[in-house]
Amino acid sequence: MNKPNLPMIPINPGCYLFKYDKDNIIYIGKAKNLKKRVTSYFSKKHDDEKTNILVSQISSVDFIVTDNETEALILENNLIKKNQPKYNINLKDSKRYAFIRLTDERFPRLVLARSKHGNGEFFGPFISAATRDYIHRLLIKTFKIRTCKKLPKKACLRYHINLCDAPCIHKVSEEDYMSGIEKARMVLRGKTNEIIPIVKDEMKKASSANNFERAIDLRNQLESLEYLEEKQKMEHIRKYNQDILNYIVRDGVVYLILFNIYKGVLENKQEYEFDYTADFLEQFLAQYYSDFPVPKQLILPVGISDALGEFLRKIRGKKVEVIIPKIGEKKQLLELVKKNIEISFFAETNKLLDLKAKLRLNSMPKVIECFDISHLSGTNTVASMVQFRNGKPDKTNYRRFKIQSVDGIDDFKSMAEVVRRRYYRLMSEQSSMPDLIVIDGGKGQLSSALNELKRLGLKIPIISLAKKFEEVFVPGMSIPIKLSPRSDALKLLQQVRDEAHRFAINYNRLLRKKKITDAHV
Repeated sequence: MNKPNLPMIPINPGCYLFKYDKDNIIYIGKAKNLKKRVTSYFSKKHDDEKTNILVSQISSVDFIVTDNETEALILENNLIKKNQPKYNINLKDSKRYAFIRLTDERFPRLVLARSKHGNGEFFGPFISAATRDYIHRLLIKTFKIRTCKKLPKKACLRYHINLCDAPCIHKVSEEDYMSGIEKARMVLRGKTNEIIPIVKDEMKKASSANNFERAIDLRNQLESLEYLEEKQKMEHIRKYNQDILNYIVRDGVVYLILFNIYKGVLENKQEYEFDYTADFLEQFLAQYYSDFPVPKQLILPVGISDALGEFLRKIRGKKVEVIIPKIGEKKQLLELVKKNIEISFFAETNKLLDLKAKLRLNSMPKVIECFDISHLSGTNTVASMVQFRNGKPDKTNYRRFKIQSVDGIDDFKSMAEVVRRRYYRLMSEQSSMPDLIVIDGGKGQLSSALNELKRLGLKIPIISLAKKFEEVFVPGMSIPIKLSPRSDALKLLQQVRDEAHRFAINYNRLLRKKKITDAHV
């Protein structure tokens, strides 16, 4: 294994920085003993292929010494956030928008943001997505804040239904608009109780001046703010209690879910997916709790280092109880999180595995294409082709066809035509073929499609699904396969078939509507 020119690395705790070139940091790590940790990368071939690739790209090593391992962890987290190295875990693609951003435009907007990047003011992070969304919607509605990315030349529907004051056509002065923005800013800073007397005073003045329309707007604002204040009081009373975290590592990727629990009540679920590294859990916890409050109790499947425990204690200001349960209720909660991971991340994969097994396919049917024919009494005969990729609809690869070579009703010939056209084109374009073809129909439709594949010299697994008894016909088998109604395999085939049917019928209706319209022109 190639070893870069290593500097005189000390045995102190600290952070090490692997560089691809002078200015490009590709990995940052922390260690109790820098020399021992860094040299371990270059002394053997690693089981993890990603680590081997990382090591092959290191041209130089830099380091920063700290007094202890806890300081090293804090420094590591700050350096990762600043430099965003290629091989450190990256949480920016998680399915969450933790902040509300107040833009710095002339007429500012309130938008959701994943992190504190970009111009404007950021408020958060919000632990509960539901709470964040509620406050976001309430403020926009209460203070009639615009939502358009660019000011239009004429008022939109939101103005006409009294949800926006239309700064685009000068229906509100910049001063009055910014007054609403300032109130929204105070709410986001937790100062709702300070706004309420201000709004009450404005409402009295508007009423005394016989400006009843303005008084009604202010009354509506007051009601919303009083409700929000009560809701915030309730949130404040409920102490944050537990976080429960579990993960599954599969094919070099970490799939992780974290539950936020308030006094025994599940409040929020957050999902993450990132590349595996040897110390991914500690990196994740350090990054996550730099943005979110540290709970009193943290339930994990494995233990953490003393340095990370001290890091979490410093952030919280109190002791953090880390529990690794072996039995009992907390162990069941960990299993519940893992079950959620299976459902959230692997439901489609499990369906594909079941389908592969039931049909005895040689490889996973990652790309499935399904055909259906649709007509009305022999007119406007069309075909649809839908594609599922990794168990999910890939609508960018849906196709629809007008049948050209068939007169009247002949589903067999129609199916033959569309299969021929589809795969002759893929051959001409030298495009990849699907892993499985599904035909909506019985033996006749399957035979027609199979004959066209043979003429083209293609060997692609192909089946048909007959709707009446949900029987699966396979070439070379005289008796159809009867799958259990509860099986993942049948559920996936039905989903694919029904989507092809829907797509074909919609196209048929579109053509009929167009034909009727043209006849009346």
